[in-house]
Amino acid sequence: MDSDTAASALGLDFGTTNTVAALTDGEGGSRLVDFAGEEAAGPVFRSALCFWEEERAWQGIASEAGPWAISEYLQSPLDSRFVQSFKSVAASPLFERAMIFNRPFRFEDMGRLFLQRLVAHAGGRLDTRPTRVVVGRPVEYAGARADPALARERYDRMFDQFGVELFYVHEPLGAAHSYASRLSDPATILVADFGGGTTDFSIVRIDAPGAPRRCVPLASSGVAIAGDRFDQRIVDKLVLPLLGKGGSYRSFDKVLEIPGGYFSDFADWSRLAMMRNRRTIDELKRLQRDAVDPAPIGRMIALIEHEQGFPLYDAVGRVKRALSDGEEAEFRFVGGGVDIAAPVRRADFEAWISDDLARIEAAMDAALAKAGIEAGAIDRVFLTGGSSLIPAIRAIFDRRFGADRIAAGGELTSIAHGLALIGAEPDPAEWAA
Repeated sequence: MDSDTAASALGLDFGTTNTVAALTDGEGGSRLVDFAGEEAAGPVFRSALCFWEEERAWQGIASEAGPWAISEYLQSPLDSRFVQSFKSVAASPLFERAMIFNRPFRFEDMGRLFLQRLVAHAGGRLDTRPTRVVVGRPVEYAGARADPALARERYDRMFDQFGVELFYVHEPLGAAHSYASRLSDPATILVADFGGGTTDFSIVRIDAPGAPRRCVPLASSGVAIAGDRFDQRIVDKLVLPLLGKGGSYRSFDKVLEIPGGYFSDFADWSRLAMMRNRRTIDELKRLQRDAVDPAPIGRMIALIEHEQGFPLYDAVGRVKRALSDGEEAEFRFVGGGVDIAAPVRRADFEAWISDDLARIEAAMDAALAKAGIEAGAIDRVFLTGGSSLIPAIRAIFDRRFGADRIAAGGELTSIAHGLALIGAEPDPAEWAA
């Protein structure tokens, strides 16, 4: 590949929570695409969309993406619709379309809008479109009955507007390419990528610099458990008891526990918006009237009526990150007339996610088994993704491989870097998933 072609390759880590893009530089490296504007957050572009009604917009609905979507939503939460983590439905046959202001939006419709706004906010860096785009995809997709072929069809339609040569590569293989640039000696490495929706593993043999094909994939595996699931555990165990879960209500001459179904939609913050309908609100107000302690149910009603789903889960994310740095933290949320707080210990959080951690470790064992190697044959372990900073996750790898073999860094950017480097290779299809 000549340098002009190499410079036109784009690596895109389209993540459940964040999206990062990198362009090859024509000199064997890659550079991140930073985003321009007051709302910009460097190279990290939140995987979110916000919609609102506007006469001059196409079909009367305007939209924004990334940190600009968050800003639009926070300015007018009651008059907008906020969509985050829509990647999580890419492989779901249960998802057909989302109705937004009575207009149907398929996954690929949202994806196209998202990409258009990402390009628009790149400050001209993507105005000259690359001839190759290498898109990261999870080893295992999130969602019930996940269908990889369906996800591929939807991704193809999402990107068809760009008219580029398109390749899909497992996300941890992108991280492996990024990490390989740090190594000067041959090594067998395990890459663990902790995203928002999935945790993925790849085992890769890295040859010495200058080898015809430096990285050779040996095996991959994954599980649909990651950062979003950990957030849900905090919501279930810490937040929902403040909103009435576990409480009681009076029914005739009996005192009964409030049914858990009233809280199931809080398992995913984005479903809070769907609860803002007259039927649900009326049911909750009747429950509040009969509750032994009506105040928590009143808080739940206020959160729903004032569209506080995003800020609530943002507060959950903050306390999760605080527990990576300290043994204790305080959950605190103020908004929509609600003011709640509760202390939480790291030990409690680790107990809440213990079953999830066991499944993540089983997925890692599956990758080792597929590669036909023992843990002792792994020379280096590279951890990437935001949840790799959680101490209980790091402890798994310290225990299995020893702290001296663990490397980390570029938790949010390494995959995009590596995907761009794959795009600069003579035949990226060798890495295609």
